[in-house]
Amino acid sequence: MNSETIAQQILKYVFAPEYRPAKPKAIHKALKLEDEAYPDLRRAIKRLVRAGQIQFGANHLVFRPSRSASTPPAKDLKDSHDDEGLTLSEYEPLDEPESAVEFDSIDTSKANLAKRRKRLSVSQDTIGIFRIAPNRQFGFVKLPRIAGEAALDEVFIPPRDTKGAMDGDTVRIRVAPNGPDKTEGKVIEIVSRGRREFTGTFQMIENQAMVWLDGANLSHPVNIGDVRGLPVNNNDKIIVELVRYPDFFQPGEAVILRVLGSNSNPAVDTLAVMHQFNLVEEFPAVAIEAARQQADVFNEDVIPEGRTDLTSVPTLTIDPIDARDFDDAISLSKNEKGNWELQVHIADVSFFVPAGSALDIEAQRRATSVYLPDRVIPMIPESISNHLASLQPNKNRLAKTVFMEYTPDGMIIHTRVFNSVIRNQHRFNYEQIDQFLGDREPWKEKLKPEIFQLVADMHVLAMQLRRLRNEKGALELTLPEVKIDLDKLGKVKGAHLVHHTESHQMIEEFMLAANQAVATWLDGLELPFLRRAHAPPNRLKLRQLNGFVRALGIDADNLESRFEIQRVVNAVRNKPTEFAVNYAILKSMSKAVYQSEFERHYALNMSHYCHFTSPIRRYPDLVVHRIVNKLIHNQPARENDQILERLGEHCSAMEQNAEAAERELIRVKLLHFLSKKQGELMSGVVAGVKSDGLTVRAIEVPIDGMIPLSLLPKDRYRFDRDTHTLEGFRTGNRFRLGDEIIVRIDKVDMIRRRLQFQLEKVTHRSDAIPLKPRSDRSKTDRPKRGSPRNQEGPKSHSKNKKRRRS
Repeated sequence: MNSETIAQQILKYVFAPEYRPAKPKAIHKALKLEDEAYPDLRRAIKRLVRAGQIQFGANHLVFRPSRSASTPPAKDLKDSHDDEGLTLSEYEPLDEPESAVEFDSIDTSKANLAKRRKRLSVSQDTIGIFRIAPNRQFGFVKLPRIAGEAALDEVFIPPRDTKGAMDGDTVRIRVAPNGPDKTEGKVIEIVSRGRREFTGTFQMIENQAMVWLDGANLSHPVNIGDVRGLPVNNNDKIIVELVRYPDFFQPGEAVILRVLGSNSNPAVDTLAVMHQFNLVEEFPAVAIEAARQQADVFNEDVIPEGRTDLTSVPTLTIDPIDARDFDDAISLSKNEKGNWELQVHIADVSFFVPAGSALDIEAQRRATSVYLPDRVIPMIPESISNHLASLQPNKNRLAKTVFMEYTPDGMIIHTRVFNSVIRNQHRFNYEQIDQFLGDREPWKEKLKPEIFQLVADMHVLAMQLRRLRNEKGALELTLPEVKIDLDKLGKVKGAHLVHHTESHQMIEEFMLAANQAVATWLDGLELPFLRRAHAPPNRLKLRQLNGFVRALGIDADNLESRFEIQRVVNAVRNKPTEFAVNYAILKSMSKAVYQSEFERHYALNMSHYCHFTSPIRRYPDLVVHRIVNKLIHNQPARENDQILERLGEHCSAMEQNAEAAERELIRVKLLHFLSKKQGELMSGVVAGVKSDGLTVRAIEVPIDGMIPLSLLPKDRYRFDRDTHTLEGFRTGNRFRLGDEIIVRIDKVDMIRRRLQFQLEKVTHRSDAIPLKPRSDRSKTDRPKRGSPRNQEGPKSHSKNKKRRRS
């Protein structure tokens, strides 16, 4: 039977009234075809997809096209060419080939978004969580997603319409379209407050006790009232409870709950940020006792029944130099066929943290470990996270091992997951591996031959896997991590960027492979689990990103193609505009989240993906481990979808909260460090251009600061949004994204956590597209009276600020 005849059967089956979306294997079975006809069926399905007569959806399910009627469209299939057929194997593919249209599962078209905006404008009021924009008075409310539709951008709430809502408040909003591409809302009710307790900085202002709330973005402090007899001094960090919330008409009132201490004490910085983000370091007594009981009964010299003994297999770990919780270890060898046999060993935390136990309840509440500059707030007590479960060197440790067999050219052909006991024979840090890759000869004497060979083999396979991922369109959407350098007293002595070197890439590739293999296995069994999902970006945002990139002089085609995004990222590597472009790309993307509902991981370009490799520090990994453990022991492993979905929302929120806390504390500590260096010069790059000034990314100390218009050379400035340029009328007064400059540290505001620079000179102009010559500009291009400009003296500047607000 040829594939053309099969295609007709497929169409008849798919367009039958009783049809429900099914996988190709299920269709093959339903049509009662011979086993040898399965490849023909795959080719026929691919032809039909290319012809637009059917379409692929989530989890390889075959759907009728969204435009279809009750009967299939007639179309000749004879001209459709199919070279390889669909990449479907007995194992289920680790990733699908990229289709011509990347957004076929969700209609993110402009028309679709416009329809939803129109529907919202006439629908009932919507409830959501209000999020304040950093250092701004406006905010956003993200609307709930409707299945099968594009996720609407967060609704913009202008300052006049926030109704005094604070970050995290649940609000009722009324949505109204504001032009064809924008949606604006108005808060009509604050349904519930997100929090009552806040940290802040105490100050006496005109004999009145006030507090500047951290992270609230208020333009004024909050009244405290009578503080006589309280041990509080100017600029102390305090914890307050709001008894009356501030709004545009009154400053609000608060009472002091606790005085943390002086704002100049590094330890107080940490305590304030921990309280601001509701991070609790101490574990409940019942959880500590449960961890101790686990330590009392565990015997590392006994191999539990049912576990594979891998203690004699050469195994190593690669981690940061200051790491204490070792989640993962690697073994790698070649078999008699010449294939790679990769084993990724993951700490078996589920053995020590039973579901529903006191340890589990607290781990679920925390959902993640939090890595602050001067401490770690673990998800699980340290007696387990840093000892019993941690894959420490030269100790027998329990693990879940993901075995993966690869052909010499990097194609996966077999996987399995099992419980094991391993022995980490060598602990490396990333810097050591980078040294090894730079010059291997000195390491021959330092390492056992089998460990030396293991590191060399790991590098070969990892780089091969990385190349294959990139060829399939995987996107590297990360910014360098800022690492604070502390002295013995916990004070900042500097900071540096942690670059993603080949040592990091080696471990990353193996962790991605293990995560993907486990998710593929679970999806093949059609079991619900917590997957790591990354929705495709909104097409409108990608078009805006296109304009942004072209304005920088980068010849970019349609950025709806992931390969074009790849090309842009490579084009700006090691250039002054690298940070700004990568940041803009990240901002155009949706956030990766945990969820049970199927969704491809857009950035990784993977259909099946979950987090499995860090159960010591991430609760979703622990959830997946428990599902895997049930499968290993032939127990029912189907979890409740709704419970998983709620758990995913909780874990996603806690992850984002932890990341925000880390960023905030890093900024606070860097500001303290720079407060002692006011007046000093630094080099920087213009990372943002706005009508009111420039955002500068400092080089020596990786932190962002602002150069307000008043500190630029005196001139009348025109802001060109398209080319990201501020241009004056005097020669040389032109500033654009990517300019390399020298700045002076002008002001460090510890209360509002802001940094202000003063421009000294431009050292290198960026190669962005130049503005039109002045003679080519129309009168409407020229700055009008009241447009942003720099005048002498503070009084003149304040008048200009008032004009700009209007």
